[in-house]
Amino acid sequence: MTLPAALVTLQTTVPLDLLVSVLRRVLYILVFIGIGLTLANLAVEFGLVEYVAVLSRPLTAPANLPDEVGTAILSTAASPTAGYGMLAEFREEGILGDRATLVAVTINTFFGFVQHIFTFYVPVLIPILGLRVGLLYVGSRAAISLAITLTGIVAGAVLLSPPSDASEELPDGVASDGGSGIGDGGDEDGPRTRRETVVDALLSTRDKLRDIAPRLVLVYTFVAVLTASVDISAFTVVAEPVTGLLGLPGEAAAVVAVFAIDTTSGAAFIAPMLGDPFTPETAVATMLVGGIVSFAFSTFKRSIPFQFGIWGPEFGTKVVVVNTVLKVVFIAATLAVLLVP
Repeated sequence: MTLPAALVTLQTTVPLDLLVSVLRRVLYILVFIGIGLTLANLAVEFGLVEYVAVLSRPLTAPANLPDEVGTAILSTAASPTAGYGMLAEFREEGILGDRATLVAVTINTFFGFVQHIFTFYVPVLIPILGLRVGLLYVGSRAAISLAITLTGIVAGAVLLSPPSDASEELPDGVASDGGSGIGDGGDEDGPRTRRETVVDALLSTRDKLRDIAPRLVLVYTFVAVLTASVDISAFTVVAEPVTGLLGLPGEAAAVVAVFAIDTTSGAAFIAPMLGDPFTPETAVATMLVGGIVSFAFSTFKRSIPFQFGIWGPEFGTKVVVVNTVLKVVFIAATLAVLLVP
């Protein structure tokens, strides 16, 4: 289904204000995916990968990932969406297989977290929670993200073979892109100019966005309609038995309920109770439990549509499952560290 046809169909069944909200979000995502795709193409075409590889090779080399992945990993610190866009392009070009892509996505976790330190945690959350609790919470989240990234590196070392140098495997006179070595792709007119290379990168980005945009619109709209018709707060009733099992204060269930719906509101809700009844450790543990519930909602509302839009349903499901399992496992481990006497 083309994007215009999809929009016509959606307009007949979805409230206009909801559709506008979806389109705004999709447009925002597509802009950054487009940046990531273009940067990926330019990095490969102009040989920038070799320069970035000097910084990223300590991550990519132990994980047996090609140097190109380093550009995506470092770009994630500035824009996670752009970083994912670059990985999608590398997978599309065959630079990464499915298993290598999952490893790269896992390694990306900490670098995606770094951006939030400067855009949310430092300017918003730490002032609300205070220095001690704020730093303990941010440090816990940083440790969780770093542990996931290190898990990705170990997984790459175990599951992947070292990337081969394609140029060493080709006969003399054959270019690494499959051409004859005379110009580009066998074109005897000579190598492409810088302008032609940039145009080719932009055209490749355009074609990829044409494939991604309809999926993003359709999946985001479905999720938006479903969540708008369901009282999400009703699902937070699961918080009370969990917080009781962990030995958290009775107020913890209410904090989790608020935190699951909105992180900033949850932090503001618990702030007056710091010291009594919440110690710094139990406060952070409560917020992490709220983070698990919040993560479940955000996975459904944002992560699934985003990953399905980029990768398609089949591979997108694998990415969501790997991300979810690793986050829950390491959040649970952090809870154990915080709450063990």
